[in-house]
Amino acid sequence: MLVRGAFRHCAWCGGRGAFFVGWFKKAEYCQSCGLKWRRDDVGYELGAAAMTAIITFGPLMLILGGMVAWTWPEVNVVPMFIVLAVLAVVLPFFTYGPAYCMWQAIDILLRPPEPEDFEIVGDTTLDDDADAASGGSSSERGN
Repeated sequence: MLVRGAFRHCAWCGGRGAFFVGWFKKAEYCQSCGLKWRRDDVGYELGAAAMTAIITFGPLMLILGGMVAWTWPEVNVVPMFIVLAVLAVVLPFFTYGPAYCMWQAIDILLRPPEPEDFEIVGDTTLDDDADAASGGSSSERGN
């Protein structure tokens, strides 16, 4: 499930881009299986933010260690911090989606989904209800 999340897929069904309808815009539920993004857990966003920090700071620490080892004993600090500062700003743009999907996988492992955690995907009754509330379907209004 974590591997599915690392590639921004739904951890439950493996649907591609299931929760994301844009690079940063999330849907309320998986577009493939209907699993809700937030399953009535108040602190869900905090866990997802922590996952983003781990995925972002891990590579930064490895790069820092590699740069220090490469330039030892004459460590030039200013270029190293410039590179790390640029990466610290840019890297979260790439790790945002995978981190949230990986947190979804961890959440599913800790709290398996219940039937009420799913939405019906492709439900047309909502469209029919909206047409009925507005005075009938478009074909009926044309007559």
